[in-house]
Amino acid sequence: MARQQDSSPEGRSVRLLRVGEQVRHVLSDVLMRGDVHDDVLAAHSVSVTEVRMSPDLRHATVFIKPLLGADEAAVLKALRTNTAYLQREVAGRINLKYAAKLKFLVDESFDEGDRIDALLRSPKVARDLEDEGDQPEG
Repeated sequence: MARQQDSSPEGRSVRLLRVGEQVRHVLSDVLMRGDVHDDVLAAHSVSVTEVRMSPDLRHATVFIKPLLGADEAAVLKALRTNTAYLQREVAGRINLKYAAKLKFLVDESFDEGDRIDALLRSPKVARDLEDEGDQPEG
């Protein structure tokens, strides 16, 4: 008999979301305390915005955003250089059968939000929204 999993609206199981959140907290803590001995990471505040786990919990995609978006490429390179150390830290703090392989990506969702906000504030869209408000409903 197939076992049903509790699923979130996104279709990912609650367990994947919970483990991803645990990994996010561990990485945030390690980066905040400066445990990684890297000059680039020491010079930048890095937010771990989300961690998405693979269904087998062996791979974690880590979305990061440096404070104010400064030097994203350099921070990403530094994180990728120190991946082995970060994987060991995560494995040591979270009790899983396998140590998750970490893959770091820059979180583009903030940039996308800014782009949409700018579009909504543009004069052309504002004019269209005003025109819609003038029309009677029904």
